[in-house]
Amino acid sequence: MSEVSALAIGAGRRVALHFSLQLDDGQVVDSNFGGNPASFIVGDGSLPAGFEQAILGMSAGDEGVFRIPPEKAFGMPHPDNQQSFPRSRFASDIQLQEGLVMSFADARNSELAGVVTAFDDERVFVDFNHPLAGRELLFRVRVVQVENS
Repeated sequence: MSEVSALAIGAGRRVALHFSLQLDDGQVVDSNFGGNPASFIVGDGSLPAGFEQAILGMSAGDEGVFRIPPEKAFGMPHPDNQQSFPRSRFASDIQLQEGLVMSFADARNSELAGVVTAFDDERVFVDFNHPLAGRELLFRVRVVQVENS
């Protein structure tokens, strides 16, 4: 690894960091501590804007813990992202259960994940909102490296 940089995190800079996302109840929902750091360029869309804003100005070696409200994290759930489908559209050998994550194709034939929220003999209800939509998150970060891209 190269020498520790004194550069501050800002637009267009390449950043490597360790992070964790935690819910209010203490449950860690994502973390790369203990593994390889995540690497991205500030502003490339890899992180929601609220996470980027929280770390602006930090440098290699800095650590922080930030509360990120839903609006600045993964947004609020949208009712339009909850849909129902005829049960007949699903293969008969699929073991449906609430919480099952399934892959669907959107209008552009891109893969889209949906979570089964309910089902009966006629309909299957699927939520396409991000699983963390509507949740306030505790974002813990340790900056490993900051460099010009």
